[in-house]
Amino acid sequence: MRISFTFGADIRATQGKGASRRLRHTGKVPAILYGAHQDAQALTLDQQNLLTMIADERFYSSIVQLKIGERTQEAIIKDVQMHPARNLVVHVDLQRVVETEKIRIRLPIHFKGETISPGVKSQGGVVSHMRTDVEVSCLPKDLPEFLQLDLSEMSLNDTKFLADIPLPAGVAIPELTRRNDPVVSIHAPRAEEPEPVAAEVAAVPAEGAAPAAPGAPGAAPPAGAAPGAPGAAPGAPAAAGDARKGEEKKEAAPGKKEAAPAKKEGGRK
Repeated sequence: MRISFTFGADIRATQGKGASRRLRHTGKVPAILYGAHQDAQALTLDQQNLLTMIADERFYSSIVQLKIGERTQEAIIKDVQMHPARNLVVHVDLQRVVETEKIRIRLPIHFKGETISPGVKSQGGVVSHMRTDVEVSCLPKDLPEFLQLDLSEMSLNDTKFLADIPLPAGVAIPELTRRNDPVVSIHAPRAEEPEPVAAEVAAVPAEGAAPAAPGAPGAAPPAGAAPGAPGAAPGAPAAAGDARKGEEKKEAAPGKKEAAPAKKEGGRK
């Protein structure tokens, strides 16, 4: 059994959201250990130690050894929950490992020969990865560190699937019993879209095109036109403005008294 990581763990007596929150404030991480036909056990791990290990890809695809007091326990990492805004581990799920029982664990897929493949080197294609890891099933002694897929013989428009991944002895991909998904392909690069034409460039009339009619949107006002009056004839008086001024003067003048009522005809009574 290949052991890649070893770290200490303490038994956690208290559980619940409040207790877990207090643990995190002290630099500890709540964890749970289950499997192997035993009861689940609540543990506490060190935050800084975990942050160092989770940066290594092998941490998720290897068998780790926990030192719990005076005893040791082999396990695999099933889930690591991270804080959404900070680089902190919130919770860890671990599964016990027994030498005689198969485990299911996700392994990374390493790709080789991409740059020398005919589809890339001579045909100008680009590599597209649809999968970067896959879940495998095997005994602990047969667990590989990663799976490797060779692309050196791939041409343009070629695709490799899960069934094309070479597997070591004793290792299987359970997903293949249901479907054979694509893993990687080489395809032609997409054509670049033309850049949009700027609005000011589109507004310039083409060479030889007739100029816009006076008064039309975008047409330049003729010489001598009053400011703000596009299309006005040269030297034309601003009649509307003069009329407006006359009306304003008339309204400003004091109003005349109404005519006295006409006297009734006839003599005095």
